[in-house]
Amino acid sequence: MTMMMMSATTSMKPCCRILFGSGTPAVRRRRVAAAAVGYIRRFDASYSRRFPRIGRRIPCHCRASAAAGADGGVSIARRHSTSVEIVGAGESKGFERIYVQGLAAAVNPLVVDPIPVEVPGLPSPEEAVEEERGVPIAAEKELSEMEKEAWRLLREAVVNYCGNPVGTVAANDPSENASPLNYDQVFIRDFIPSALAFLLKGEFEIVRNFLLHTLQLQSWEKTVDCYSPGQGLMPASFKVRAVPLDGGNEAFEEVLDPDFGEAAIGRVAPVDSGLWWIILLRAYGKITGDYALQERVDVQTGIKLILNLCLSDGFDMFPSLLVTDGSCMIDRRMGIHGHPLEIQALFYSALRCSREMITVNDGSKNLVRVINNRLSALSFHIREYYWVDMKKINEIYRYKTEEYSQDAINKFNIYPDQIPSWLVDWIPDRGGYLIGNLQPAHMDFRFFSLGNLWAIVSSLTTPKQAEGILNLIEEKWDSIVANMPLKICYPALEYDEWRIITGSDPKNTPWSYHNGGSWPTLLWQFTLACIKMGRPDLARKAVEVAEKRLSKDKWPEYYDTQTGRFIGKQARLYQTWTIAGFLTSKMLLENPEMASILTCDEDLELLEGCACLLNKSARVKCSRYAAKSQVLI
Repeated sequence: MTMMMMSATTSMKPCCRILFGSGTPAVRRRRVAAAAVGYIRRFDASYSRRFPRIGRRIPCHCRASAAAGADGGVSIARRHSTSVEIVGAGESKGFERIYVQGLAAAVNPLVVDPIPVEVPGLPSPEEAVEEERGVPIAAEKELSEMEKEAWRLLREAVVNYCGNPVGTVAANDPSENASPLNYDQVFIRDFIPSALAFLLKGEFEIVRNFLLHTLQLQSWEKTVDCYSPGQGLMPASFKVRAVPLDGGNEAFEEVLDPDFGEAAIGRVAPVDSGLWWIILLRAYGKITGDYALQERVDVQTGIKLILNLCLSDGFDMFPSLLVTDGSCMIDRRMGIHGHPLEIQALFYSALRCSREMITVNDGSKNLVRVINNRLSALSFHIREYYWVDMKKINEIYRYKTEEYSQDAINKFNIYPDQIPSWLVDWIPDRGGYLIGNLQPAHMDFRFFSLGNLWAIVSSLTTPKQAEGILNLIEEKWDSIVANMPLKICYPALEYDEWRIITGSDPKNTPWSYHNGGSWPTLLWQFTLACIKMGRPDLARKAVEVAEKRLSKDKWPEYYDTQTGRFIGKQARLYQTWTIAGFLTSKMLLENPEMASILTCDEDLELLEGCACLLNKSARVKCSRYAAKSQVLI
C-alpha cells in the first residue's frame, strides 16, 4: 500500500488519500481491510485529543476506501461499533432495538467510502434503470437561458468534503447585508430538491455521498441526559470545517460538524430530517437502480434507528407523531406543536419507503409488522379526522360536546365555535383539504401546502381526497398561488392571534415567511402531486407563474404579501432549494414517467389489516371497515 501525501505549500493541507494500487478487486479489498483495521487502532488513540466533542465531528484526514465485498460493502468501523438484538415487551410490540457499543471509548464511526470497481456482468446505474424499470434518465434537451442559469447556480452551491461533493449550501446570497447565519450549511430538508435535480439529470455521486455521510453523522449515542440527541436522530444540517492538525497551524484537515438543533434558533431538534433521509434513499434506489446501497448493513441499521426513534411507545394515544413547534420546515413558533400535518405526511411516507427497503428476516419481521400496523392506523386517523370539506364542516357545526362513550361522534370534543369565520366563506363547494393539526378540543383549520401535497404523493389521502385537494387549489388559486407558488399556509395569523401564537415574532409577521408567505421551493412537490393525479396542466400553470419572476428577482427564499408580490423582507437571494425546486419541476414535467417512481400508490392491503388491533372486542369499533369505505374505486 502506498500512501501519497501532498506537501503543505499553502495554509490549507488537502486531505490525504490512501491508494491501494493495482490488482484484482479481491486483492484490493484485502488491502483495504488491513488498512482500515490498522487505521482504527491508530484512530482510537488520537481522535479524542483533537476532537473533544465525541460523536459530533467526523474527520477525513485519512480516508480508507473499501470496495463492496461479500459483506455487502459494510464499513469495518460500522461492524466494529454496532450490535443488533431483539428486545420486545410483548409479542405484539417487540421489534428490533439497536444499541451502540464502544462509543464511550472515544471512537466515532469512520467514514469508509467505496472505491468504484468495475464488476463484469453488472450494469451501470443508468443501464439498470433501463433494464429493471424501463424508465430512462431524463433525456438531454436544449435548456432555456433561465434553466442554464439555474444549473450554474446549483453547481456553484455544491459543497465538497475531501474533494468529493456531499451537498449544497442553503443559499449563496452575495448581498453585503446578508449575514451567513446557518445558510452556508448543508440542510437535509433543503438538499432534497437539489438531490432530485441531480438524480433526474443522471448525476448520482453527490446524492450517494450525501446519504452515506449524513448516515455517519446520525446520532449513535444512547441518550443519558437532556442535552444529547436521541439515538437515531439525523442532524438538521452540517458544515465542512477546517481544523488545524497537531503540531502547527500550517496543516489542516476537514471535518463534518453537524447541528442537531443545539445551535438552531429555538434549540429544537429536527424531526423531519430522518424522514426526508429515508424518502431520498428510496428515490435514489428507484432512479439509479443502485439497490445495493439500501442493502448495506450500516444503511439498514440507520433506517431502523430512525424508525425506532419514531415508533417508540409513549404516553400519546394517537397513531400520529407527537412533536414540538419548530421541528420541521416551519422551524419557528407558529402554533403547530402537537400533531402537525406536515410531520404526519412525511412520517407516513417514510414508513412506506422503509417497508420497501428493509431486508426482511427473522430479526426484522417484527419491525415490518409494527410498520404495517402503524400505517393502517395512521392512514385511517388522518383520512377520517383531518379531512374537511363542506359536508364535514356542516357536521362539525352541529357537533354535540361532552360526549362520553365508545360510540361518540365528536371523539376529540371539538367545539363548533372553533370553526373560523374566514373558512365559512372560503371553502368551495368542490374540493376539500386536510387540516393542519388535531388535538383534544382543538382543530387547526389552516391550509398547510406541504402536508397536503405530500399526503397526495404518499397516498396518505384517499384518491378522492387527493382529487379534492387539487380541486381546492384550483378553485382558490388566487389565495394559494396568485403571483408566486405556493403559500406555505393559508391564512396568516393576524392581530392578537399573531401576538399570542407566534409570541409577536418580527419575522413571522402576517403574510410573511412562515406566516402566509409564498415559497417557490414547494413548486416541485406541487408538480409531483399534480402529475400523480393526472393534472400536469395545473403544475405547468404554476411553473409559468414562477418563471416570470424567479430569475429576475434573483431566486429569493420566499415572497411576502397576501398575493406574493413582494420579495420577502428577510429572504435570502439565490436560495438553493428555490433554484432546485424549479429545475426539478421542469424535469418532472418533461419526463412525467419519472414521477411515478417518486410517489407511492394506494396500498389496499393496508385497509385489509386491522388498524386498532382490538377487533375482537365488542367495546371498540375496528377502523378498517370505515377506511375501506373511503377508497375511490
